[in-house]
Amino acid sequence: MTSAWLPTAPCTPRACVESTTAALRAVPRAVLRLTGAVLLLLAGLALSPLGARVPADVVRRWCRWIARAAGVRVRITGGPVPAGGLLLVANHISWLDVPLLAAVRPARMLAKTEVRHWPVAGGLAARGGTLFIDRDRLRALPDTVARVAGALRGGAAVAAFPEGSTWCGRAQGPFRRAVFQAALDAGVPVLPVRIAYRVDRGAASTAPAFVGDDTLLASVWRVATSRGLVAEVEVRPAIPAGRASDRRTLARAAQRHVTPPPSGPHAVLMA
Repeated sequence: MTSAWLPTAPCTPRACVESTTAALRAVPRAVLRLTGAVLLLLAGLALSPLGARVPADVVRRWCRWIARAAGVRVRITGGPVPAGGLLLVANHISWLDVPLLAAVRPARMLAKTEVRHWPVAGGLAARGGTLFIDRDRLRALPDTVARVAGALRGGAAVAAFPEGSTWCGRAQGPFRRAVFQAALDAGVPVLPVRIAYRVDRGAASTAPAFVGDDTLLASVWRVATSRGLVAEVEVRPAIPAGRASDRRTLARAAQRHVTPPPSGPHAVLMA
C-alpha cells in the first residue's frame, strides 16, 4: 500500500540486490558479528532510560560501533553539523541508515509504526523518542507534522528519510514534501546527508539494501556475511531556515544535495 508518507519503491531483492551466498567459513564470522551487534543494542536498551543524560558523543560512537560490529566500516565526511533544532534528511537504503544518521548527530527518528515491533531495535526506538507514523492514516499527517515541528522548536534534532521507502542504492526516489513543512513551521535548518555503500572504496554494493518483500533477518544476514563493506556518509551543506519559501522548494533543494551525479547504471531514478 502506498501513501503520502510511505510510497512503495520499485526495488526488490530479486531484481536489485546482489547475491551474497555465504561460504561455510563465513558463518562463524557472521554469528560473531551479529552477537556483537545484539549486545550493543541491548546495552543501548539498558541505557535508554537515561535519555538526554547520555552524552551525544557517546551515542555517536555507539552508533558507529553497531555498524562496525555488523562488519561495516564507516566513513563520515563533510560538515559542520548545526546545533539546536535541526531536520536531518537522507536517502534511504538500509536499516543501517538509522545508526549512521545518529552517528552524524543523535536525533529523534521519524519511522513507520511497524518498527515499534522489531525485536530489540523496536524497544530501543520507542525509548529513544522515535516519532512513529501510521502510514495507513492519511488524516494523521497534519498531527504528525505538528509533532515534528514541536520537537524541532524545542531544540531537538529530528531525522527522516523523505523518500518514504528504501531503495537499492543504485536508484533513488523523489523526496516527499510533508516532513519539510515541519522545518518551515519551526524555522529550523535542514541538513541533507548522502549515504552510499561500497566494497573497499570500489563499486557500489546493494548487499545492505532492505527493499521490497525482503525480510529484516535476510538483510541483516547479507550484511553479516559480506566482506569489505564500507558505509560512506557525506554531510552536505545545511539549508538555512528561510532559504526556501515553501516545502516543495525545500524538498527539491535537499534532494539536490543528496543526489549523486548520474553515472551509467548508477544513474538516479527520478520517479
